[in-house]
Amino acid sequence: MKIYLASPYSHPDGKVRIDRFHAACKAAAKLIEQGHIVFSPVAHSHPIADYLNNHNDGDYWLRQDLGFLDSWADEMWVLRIEGWKGSKGIEKEMEYAKKIGIEIRYIDEG
Repeated sequence: MKIYLASPYSHPDGKVRIDRFHAACKAAAKLIEQGHIVFSPVAHSHPIADYLNNHNDGDYWLRQDLGFLDSWADEMWVLRIEGWKGSKGIEKEMEYAKKIGIEIRYIDEG
């Protein structure tokens, strides 16, 4: 199964972003151990954002990420950690997944 792992990221506090990055990496690792193929936009993009000095422009990153959802993923899984409800990025990803017929599931941290 190819999983697009959505999780919250943007926040004015850099520590919160780092905590969310680590939570996404941990969840992705667990899914990979279970035999899934995983793309986590946060795990992939957080280190790259350092080189672009661009951690909070959600629309910029959404353009990068939706290509994986559109042409690659079998399902979208949403990591329910602090900030997932009300995340504009996750809302847009879910809206797009529904539009293209990708199933959405939810997982909890740990």
